[in-house]
Amino acid sequence: MQKIPAGAWVVVTDGAGARLFHNMGKGATVSLKQQELLEPDDLIDDGPSGKRPAEESDQAKDEATFAKQLAHRLNAAALKQEFTDLILMADPQTLGQLRPQLHNETTRRIIKEVAKTFTNAPVEDIESALNH
Repeated sequence: MQKIPAGAWVVVTDGAGARLFHNMGKGATVSLKQQELLEPDDLIDDGPSGKRPAEESDQAKDEATFAKQLAHRLNAAALKQEFTDLILMADPQTLGQLRPQLHNETTRRIIKEVAKTFTNAPVEDIESALNH
């Protein structure tokens, strides 16, 4: 079991939103406190990054756009030294859309990834998943 450092950012996301937590626990104890609720913003005008398939659904485009917006938020925070450790918890598709858009400064701070959807899960379930 990997120790989750105090102050680590835990981002729990899917294609429709994200919850940002800070680990307030000490030692091996994970105790998450929600800091922000991130939702998609201006999806039509912003749009996804990169080349997308022509037959892609509107929902898939919206999810890709949100992944880009979340990556921008995390990159900006990493470059401002707002966190030193990052944990990403997301469904595999969202993780796949997020990873290539993360700056090197953000990527080097990732200490754990959990490829599972926890977006609507209670905090206790998220903490439990991090403790295993």
